Amino acid sequence: MLQGSSDPVFRGDSKRYNPEELLLAALSTCHMLSFLHLCAEAGVIVVGYEDEPSGVMVLDGSGGGRFHEAVLHPMVRLANADAAARLPALHERAHELCFIAASVNFTVRCEPRGA
Repeated sequence: MLQGSSDPVFRGDSKRYNPEELLLAALSTCHMLSFLHLCAEAGVIVVGYEDEPSGVMVLDGSGGGRFHEAVLHPMVRLANADAAARLPALHERAHELCFIAASVNFTVRCEPRGA
């Protein structure tokens, strides 16, 4: 079982994952897996993939809150740099295919970073 905690802002244990981090990880992983599948189908060879997702949360007056948006920042390294021009369309399609992004009620954006 995954040992979780609340965010340190809410007196949680910073050594454990919190639900907000796990939601961002799910969004990031879903996008990555869809993207890598599309790359494999297209013959684009990915040799490295990193992401640093971020999220914006808003608190309400009751002590609760919600995500306002999440942003994925994937950085992809390719075996052949000539294929880089194909990446924007592959990221866009991967975003369309992501079950997790399609299931949340806040904006999820993908802003790829250069390698």
